[in-house]
Amino acid sequence: MSTATRVVQSELPLADSHDLIRVHGARENNLHNVSIEIPKRRLTVFTGVSGSGKSSLVFGTIAAESQRLINETYSAFVQGFMPTLARPDVDVLEGLTTAIIVDQERMGANPRSTVGTATDANAMLRILFSRLGTPHIGSQQAFSFNVASVSGAGAISVEKGGRTVKERRSFTVTGGMCPRCEGMGKVSDFDLTALYDDSKSLNEGALTIPGYSMDGWYGRIFRGCGFFDPDKPISRFTKRQLNDLLYKEPTKVKVDGVNVTYEGLIPKIQKSFLSKDREAMQPHIRAFVDRAITFQTCPDCEGTRLSAEARSSKIDGKSIADVCAMQISDLAEWVRGLAEPSAAPLLKSLGETLDSFVEIGLGYLSLDRPAGTLSGGEAQRTKLIRHLGSSLTDVTYVFDEPTIGLHPHDVQRMNDLLLALRDKGNTVLVVEHKPEVIAIADHVVDLGPRAGTEGGQVVFEGTVAGLRSSDTLTGRHLDDRASVKASVRTATGSLEVRGADTHNLQNVDVDIPLGVLVVVTGVAGSGKSSLISGSVAKRDGVVSIDQGAIKGSRRSNPATYTGLLDPIRKAFAKANGVKPGLFSANSEGACPNCNGAGVVYSDLAMMGGVSAPCEVCEGKRFQAEVLDYTLGGKNISEVLMMSVAQAEEFFGGGKEHGDRGDVTAEAKLPAAHKILARLADVGLGYIKIGQPLTTLSGGERQRLKLATHMGEKGDVYILDEPTTGLHLADVENLLGLLDRLVDSGKSVVVIEHHQAVMAHADWIIDLGPGAGHDGGRIVFEGTPADLVAARPTVTGEHLAAYVGQ
Repeated sequence: MSTATRVVQSELPLADSHDLIRVHGARENNLHNVSIEIPKRRLTVFTGVSGSGKSSLVFGTIAAESQRLINETYSAFVQGFMPTLARPDVDVLEGLTTAIIVDQERMGANPRSTVGTATDANAMLRILFSRLGTPHIGSQQAFSFNVASVSGAGAISVEKGGRTVKERRSFTVTGGMCPRCEGMGKVSDFDLTALYDDSKSLNEGALTIPGYSMDGWYGRIFRGCGFFDPDKPISRFTKRQLNDLLYKEPTKVKVDGVNVTYEGLIPKIQKSFLSKDREAMQPHIRAFVDRAITFQTCPDCEGTRLSAEARSSKIDGKSIADVCAMQISDLAEWVRGLAEPSAAPLLKSLGETLDSFVEIGLGYLSLDRPAGTLSGGEAQRTKLIRHLGSSLTDVTYVFDEPTIGLHPHDVQRMNDLLLALRDKGNTVLVVEHKPEVIAIADHVVDLGPRAGTEGGQVVFEGTVAGLRSSDTLTGRHLDDRASVKASVRTATGSLEVRGADTHNLQNVDVDIPLGVLVVVTGVAGSGKSSLISGSVAKRDGVVSIDQGAIKGSRRSNPATYTGLLDPIRKAFAKANGVKPGLFSANSEGACPNCNGAGVVYSDLAMMGGVSAPCEVCEGKRFQAEVLDYTLGGKNISEVLMMSVAQAEEFFGGGKEHGDRGDVTAEAKLPAAHKILARLADVGLGYIKIGQPLTTLSGGERQRLKLATHMGEKGDVYILDEPTTGLHLADVENLLGLLDRLVDSGKSVVVIEHHQAVMAHADWIIDLGPGAGHDGGRIVFEGTPADLVAARPTVTGEHLAAYVGQ
């Protein structure tokens, strides 16, 4: 009897045996049949070079399937309103739990979105002011800058007792939107000389707005609207004709027998271009907007976005505009000082949200900060706020490089947060390159051995100690420490900045040396980007490479994004005596069956869509006759299937061994070779020039953008955290690239937290000492050796520890 009891007690209940997430046969993107087992309720870090398949495994397979399975629990009606998710290419996925994804996508670039609206802090403040504000002006809508005040009255017909009775009704909505700027905080003025050349007529191409050519549909509308003569120079237009051209409200007109809507240039530009945040615009649209439109703070609301009535209601002498402009750490103190029993639950919840900002290292922000201006790291941490106080357990939290944008001083705080989430009984999966985060892992999965087609395999699985002693690329580089330069370059001049006061900068004067590698450091929120973006980036001859994400559909690829396809198409056209448009899969040469996509998509409503290779072109994207035209023995599809390294050799006039033998000098194309050399320079020699942008990892996109901007003409290059998404081994390549840029006579200014980049600098400018109103001052200027020797700042302490001094 006693023996039998002991046996039963030693057996694990079946419900407790599901302690692993099992992945078998994962083939998303470049994964090669990956099979792993990830322990639950542990912190697992995924490492590997940029492009090795980390995101494909963690986000594209595990997190994607978890979200898809959750969506399937809803009715088909509800699923119709949700984003459709296809099943990942994997054989078996077992042991999944609900996944909460905290990625590094920048927050929506809607100009109406602020830190407060994105985190529900504004919603709670609006309720607070509608209850406690004096004078009382209305409901919470009266404090929202996204709700306009409207009123109306009139007669309505109502059916009563079988008779139709007319009744008079009126309504009033009190909103908080400033009527002058419509809740934007800024008003715009147009420079008309940038919209058109008034010495020309419309038919002569007077309009200089992107996309407004006379050959397109817009041209047909302008020519046929009948409000003015398209052959008459704009300078000779009457007042009425000029008003119709610029300001006319939407009006129905008939053009070539088709009913269309004509609208003046300025309202059309406001709807099409200015409805987007500047950061979300395509580069050529952004350049036009910067040239043609000047934005200034709204004089009526002074940039607060709120109406005078909304600003008149106050609590303890502060309006909602005043509290949204406060630094969040100060606002948290102010909320704690409000003792009002009638709003106690609201004050408690608001206080906890604001304390979460401070806890996560974002106490230096203000709630009125536009969401589009947050860096990738700030956006990621802002999204994390709603999960900090959550009571949920047994959830899988998935993080994409949570230390982006964090000073080494702040990394420990992020580590504590990750461990706290794990200790509540959650599974934490982190894609990360920083050794400080890898060090706290319970379990490590290293992917590789290289990137692209040479990656996608698990090369190590185990403990951090095991990774350190393994012979993988990550294991070999884990304890790498750069040393401070023995000798630094001498500056050839300086860029003067005087009285800089953007955001939290406190009248900063600084001379930025030219002809050397300058690294700008400081804790997150100390004013680095404000100094460089506000006072240096807009000067002539300066090329600025920010953290903005690359925008691109599945039709975009490295060849189209970098402009590489243009010279290639022209070379094909010249060699074969046909039009260049034939060699574009988005134009005349596209396969008619798949429209140049290479795959045919079947939309299955709320079920995940299915894509299958096109049967007509077999995934080559082009018409069969286009593939008969060759250049150097290769057709356009074969060229797009080449890797950057192969294409560089091919267009450099070298020999590229393939099915058709050696390449002749016919394929020598200096314009294409130049772009390919830059792509190889940033370490992208392995990617195919025709692979969709959607298949590139974050680090690969960052380097693709860097290679593209390197082609711009300029003497000063500004790079904002170029190590984002880069493996320790890739950082070495980046430093070599920066050295080559400086040695070629350029000046390079890098905003960076990575100690290896700091140690490699010729000159360091350190801002601080803290964040927000505790920062905004220059706390150190000099060489890295001086910073390490004196250790006058937090950066100095961490850099000294890093280089082992």
